[in-house]
Amino acid sequence: MSHVAIIVPCRLESTRFPRKLLHKINGRPLLLWVAERIAREVPDLPLWFAVDHELLGDCVTEAGFRAIKTSAAHQSGTDRLAEANLTVRADHVINVQADEPLVTGGQIRALASLLASGAPMATLATPFRRAADFANPNQVKVVLAPVARRALFFSRSPIPFARERGGLVDDAWVAANPCYKHLGLYGYRADLLEKFAKLPPGRLEQIEKLEQLRVLENGFEIACELTDDPTIGVDTPEDAVKFEALLNGASAVR
Repeated sequence: MSHVAIIVPCRLESTRFPRKLLHKINGRPLLLWVAERIAREVPDLPLWFAVDHELLGDCVTEAGFRAIKTSAAHQSGTDRLAEANLTVRADHVINVQADEPLVTGGQIRALASLLASGAPMATLATPFRRAADFANPNQVKVVLAPVARRALFFSRSPIPFARERGGLVDDAWVAANPCYKHLGLYGYRADLLEKFAKLPPGRLEQIEKLEQLRVLENGFEIACELTDDPTIGVDTPEDAVKFEALLNGASAVR
């Protein structure tokens, strides 16, 4: 059993952006941009791709990476991760999302450090800079406990809600009242992954469509570290355009 491994859950179909992992950016599939970024940032950690379709498996294996075929019936990436780890057998699993092409070695090592310190699950957040991003339901928010640095809740809604302003906030308010964007990176202890796979989807998880809520709903803590590393999660075709612009010399957009 290896101590730490990176497993990237990969699903062919996507509601907001059909087959986005195979979408070509500067002539290469998004999934390969992510694969090569991870391999470059943390070459010392074993890397696997948990795929639900042979097209994704072929994409990564033909480029020299390892793929594990998992069930297409999984309802979340964490369920897929749990199945894949039956093969990988890592003590600690780092989950990098297949649509995060700017992931950094510092972010991955921060998750590994939280797990090494005893956290059953870990994730990352970064401060919002713009009110428009804070209002965007595709950019998930996380509320943190100020002392213990753990996640209290995740939502697609802008939380905390600025009641005295009727929820109408500007960039200055966001800067003065730190609100945090959740990044799609996780770390898990193997035993929590096994438990997660046996739990039914939670009520809040199904409402928000956020799998991490299943963990909170069942009483487990999620440690959360802050990062200032720039990121672009490719959730929509517009995000793909932003990433391509970045590759071609434009500035990154949080």
